[in-house]
Amino acid sequence: MTRYYDELETRSADQRAADIARALPAQIAHAKAKAPALTELLSDVEPAEITSVEALARLPVIRKSALVEAQAKNPPFGGFAALPAHEFEHVFQSPGPIYEPGRTTHDWWRMGRFIFACGIGKGDIVQNCFAYHMTPAGMMFESAARAVGATVFPAGTGQTELQVRAAHDLGVTAYAGTPDYLKVILDRADEMGVKLGIRRAGVGGGALFPSLRQEYADRGILCLQCYATADLGNIAYESEAQEGMIVDEGVIVEIVRPGTGDPVPEGEVGEVVVTTLNPDYPLIRFATGDLSAVLPGQSPCGRTNMRIKGWMGRADQTTKVKGMFVRPEQVAQLVARHPEVKRARVIVTRQNEQDLMTVRLESVATDPAPYAASVKEILKLKGEVEIVPPGSLPNDGKVIDDQRRYD
Repeated sequence: MTRYYDELETRSADQRAADIARALPAQIAHAKAKAPALTELLSDVEPAEITSVEALARLPVIRKSALVEAQAKNPPFGGFAALPAHEFEHVFQSPGPIYEPGRTTHDWWRMGRFIFACGIGKGDIVQNCFAYHMTPAGMMFESAARAVGATVFPAGTGQTELQVRAAHDLGVTAYAGTPDYLKVILDRADEMGVKLGIRRAGVGGGALFPSLRQEYADRGILCLQCYATADLGNIAYESEAQEGMIVDEGVIVEIVRPGTGDPVPEGEVGEVVVTTLNPDYPLIRFATGDLSAVLPGQSPCGRTNMRIKGWMGRADQTTKVKGMFVRPEQVAQLVARHPEVKRARVIVTRQNEQDLMTVRLESVATDPAPYAASVKEILKLKGEVEIVPPGSLPNDGKVIDDQRRYD
């Protein structure tokens, strides 16, 4: 029988929509009142009108580049946090650099829901092999283990022989860390002739390849993965059903066309945009730069929230062609100018030591000339235009496909 972290996981669609209709306007109003950057960004937004995911799509997208710029001008959080830095228990620095806040309140990053889905709880000892210095991953999983009543060994990374010895001596039953490092520990334990009792693993920070998951399963270890970021905490997570990733109950996820804030149809690959209901760090429509797609239907485990397919690449496909940057936003402008164009894809190749740009457009039109003029104006480059039938471009989220080889 499946057990759940709380009753939110099994809400009906109507109940979840009703809860969003209450929580979303309140979060937007709170963000406008407490986070100076959002006061400015959302100045024309009436919170009471934003009561659904569809209404949320009318708001501007916050990109990580804008967050970095804001933090440089107004350190450390760029005006996006609802509290001053000294009122947070922790502050972190991620590559960029980007600064993130952290708190020790119950399950602040909402990672406990994922750890619970892994089957980890009271009576478990978790070897937490995420780093504890500068970046927040170690504390994120520490908070998760605390939320479910598990004991934590804060191992961090490296010193593999000591990791093996500690796992054995402490009776570690669960692992938290990157997918690959668990194998390093297990292989070293085999070399040392040490038997470990790890039976559950919650991983993140990298891809869990099917072959690696199967190797763990062959060792009697259930290994599940989450999709989380330092800015947003838990976004989505696997359950024992292992069919897609279930969106966390503390965020609202949209999949949008790269370079825009426009939602794509269900099943189409696009950029993950997240609105968090965390009042301390109320990021509204924050673009992760990651690609994914909505997985139709409901998880067999009984959890009812929307599912996504997991990480499917990066949305930031900015490419330099003939010395000029071509950006996803420009491709979106090209599509917007011609309503009959459904999708576009810029393909960059190399021939005779020169860059070549081909723009493929899904359209029922037959004359490429009007499009060629728009390409030159918007992309600032000449390129060959190819008209292809609607639905023929790959559903992989790419709007710029750089096929040049750099090796």
